[in-house]
Amino acid sequence: MPSTLHEPARDLPLANASNASNADTDVIVAGAGPAGVAAALAAARTGARTTLIEAHGCLGGVWTTGLLSWIIDAANKPGIMREITHTLDQRGARIPRVQGGANYAYDPEQMKLLLEELVLEAGIHVRLHTQVVAARVDPDTRRLTHLVTESKTGREAWTARCFVDATGDGDLAARAGCGYDLGHPDTGECQPMSLIALVTGIHARDISDFIGGSLREPKERLFAEFRRAGIEPSYAAPILFRIRDDFFAFIGNHEYGASALDAGQITTATLRARAEIHRLAAALRTLGHPWQNLRVITTAAQIGIREARRIHGLHTVTAAELINGARHDDAICRATFGIDVHSTNPNGEKSYDPVNRTRTQPYDIPLRALIARDVDGLLLAGRCISGDFLAHASYRVTGNAAALGQAAGVAAALAARTGSLPQSLPWPEVRAALNRIEQLQPVTA
Repeated sequence: MPSTLHEPARDLPLANASNASNADTDVIVAGAGPAGVAAALAAARTGARTTLIEAHGCLGGVWTTGLLSWIIDAANKPGIMREITHTLDQRGARIPRVQGGANYAYDPEQMKLLLEELVLEAGIHVRLHTQVVAARVDPDTRRLTHLVTESKTGREAWTARCFVDATGDGDLAARAGCGYDLGHPDTGECQPMSLIALVTGIHARDISDFIGGSLREPKERLFAEFRRAGIEPSYAAPILFRIRDDFFAFIGNHEYGASALDAGQITTATLRARAEIHRLAAALRTLGHPWQNLRVITTAAQIGIREARRIHGLHTVTAAELINGARHDDAICRATFGIDVHSTNPNGEKSYDPVNRTRTQPYDIPLRALIARDVDGLLLAGRCISGDFLAHASYRVTGNAAALGQAAGVAAALAARTGSLPQSLPWPEVRAALNRIEQLQPVTA
């Protein structure tokens, strides 16, 4: 039997042309996770006619589809990140771990609603349930001119003056022919995936030893509790995030050796992780109080992927920059989260890699790390920006992703408006436009 099937060439409908209100698109953002939503909002607020394309059925990516329920490195991120956390506060949908701290638990359903409201209020054209599958680059100019999607509508092409890849895995950039790095430089191994669950049937007052104070001690106590129940999680640092007093997000699994670029491996990891979550919950129930009524409300529709492609950009963020606290003239945000590599070895340490003990300082991420090196007219946002393995393990968290998206959206809008390439934009103009976004004051919900 042949191992291939020839697919005949065909003309594709131009999706923009079929929608009169969006026929002249300035910026297309692929992926509507934390980085993508921020990119689309920033582009629209900078005056660009913006389209946001998302594979799943809601906005928010790992915040919502992935049920992450936890924002890291958000406190020093002005603009859209601050607007989101402020509005969640106003709606009673966010709980700081430590008053004034940088990390927060939130209600993922409220996050879905808020992001949709913000995007629609900004006049952004949204297409859900739509997967980016191909791209067209002009061979003479190296410029990305179209992306191609598949959906219930069929196969469609989309065109814009500038594009942002906020897919997390760098799907658009890879389809366009950009070079990238993947995994550890010596082994190619990526950090494990984790499926998140929402659980109830327990109360914060009864499990305070497992949710309060520093993160390390509650994790250690929870791991010991699982062992007391006769089971050992594949993730040795399980954690419960309190969303409300009787409503928690739970992470307790590591899926090792699965590639985020292989649907079959993602499927296997998801099925295995979901089964483990239910086994872990059942084991805790056998201990009686306070776990006897613990139940899983839902597991995430998308397994949490910590690592995939790191697209080559005009600058590569390196571990040395984290260690030295790098400063850049074209800095678009300052990251404060340290190196956080989840162990890739299931037969060794099942929580964190010893490299995490490397001391780092707050460091700048420059705009150049968000500009694709191999294709023009394409910006990167979120964890697929240009960086090395260890740097990625810091900037990948979602407070940073939103800030990176905000900057990419501003630069994309300016490039579209002026007909320039992102790398040709005068930095003072980018900084001024970014300042305007950062200084917008949140409104009371």
